[in-house]
Amino acid sequence: MVRTPATQPVRFSCRKLIAHVRSLSPTLSTGKLPRRQTNDVDSHPNTRLYSTLFRKNYTMLATVFAAGFAWEIGFNSTMDKIWDSNNRGRQWKDIRNKYVEGGEDEE
Repeated sequence: MVRTPATQPVRFSCRKLIAHVRSLSPTLSTGKLPRRQTNDVDSHPNTRLYSTLFRKNYTMLATVFAAGFAWEIGFNSTMDKIWDSNNRGRQWKDIRNKYVEGGEDEE
């Protein structure tokens, strides 16, 4: 028995309660997902991006691997440029000609 704020007892039968819960969720009553309604949101670029790249597992996996590979290449090349600019004149490639005579012909 459930009491309302007016302290009047309200009785629910199991059938009424189940029918009420099913009416709240279309998935429970029919066993199927509700049909997708098309509206202006479907033409949004993020929706197209999601449906193209992230909807299926294999496309999401390929997208994540490709993005990780591209990020690694970009990050490494940027950090190498920063490192070289900060350490110019102190690396072996910069001071090699001072210590090696004759260039590449050491054999």
